[in-house]
Amino acid sequence: MRDSGGGPGGGEGRVERLRARVEKQQERIEELRARVRSERPRNDLSYVFICTYGRSGSTLLQGVLNSIPGYLIRGENRQVLRHLFELHQTVMRQKRTFKGWINRGEPLPVSHPFYGIDGYPDTAHREFRRLALNLLLRPDEDTRVTGFKEIRWADDDVLAYLQFLRNVFPDARFVINTRNLDDVAQSAWWGEDPDSRSVLERAEARLADIEQELGGSSYRVRYDEYVADPAVLEGLFDWLGEDFDLERVRAVLDVEHSYQPQDDDADDADDEASS
Repeated sequence: MRDSGGGPGGGEGRVERLRARVEKQQERIEELRARVRSERPRNDLSYVFICTYGRSGSTLLQGVLNSIPGYLIRGENRQVLRHLFELHQTVMRQKRTFKGWINRGEPLPVSHPFYGIDGYPDTAHREFRRLALNLLLRPDEDTRVTGFKEIRWADDDVLAYLQFLRNVFPDARFVINTRNLDDVAQSAWWGEDPDSRSVLERAEARLADIEQELGGSSYRVRYDEYVADPAVLEGLFDWLGEDFDLERVRAVLDVEHSYQPQDDDADDADDEASS
């Protein structure tokens, strides 16, 4: 007579083995679902970026935007996307040297030292967007609008880089945040630099160039104004097409948003002083 008891070879043992197999399959299914989500293009997203300089109150503005349902605005990333921009610029310059071959529809032969570079895809910007979404922005399922804030816009080729960002993130909008320069120049890090005022003036002039280049795709806010009277941010919300909730904004402004150098390595803190 077969034993159906609870020993290792009995019914309970089989149930446990089946349960373990089911759990393993469920984990595999979740892994596959996550992979599908990461590879599926997110064509439903809008993009907003904050352009500013260090100690301008931009982290507070980041918090205000993140209080809007469906917004996910990440913090600074040290302009990591410039690496993709430089990659793209380098390849495109090289491709142009072989435009005769490309215009004739003839691929570079295998014997050519730059074999294959002419096949650099026209879909590069789309691929950059997917990479940025998967690794940097990482939107949630309920995210409608994503982007980041950055304080590093001083490069001479910033307008070309800006156009690259607009190609990668179609219809992106840019919020330009400024603050009274006398106050910024006397704040943390800046106050230790005797040239801080001139550096900040150049940074603000560069933001003015960006604002002029972007036209209606940019909106300027001033820290001193919205801290004194949060209601002035209603114009920003209107521009974004979002409902303005004054009490919600006030609640964000009541929470300290500030960079704390003791949380970082000393080298990283030093870098902030020049931003």
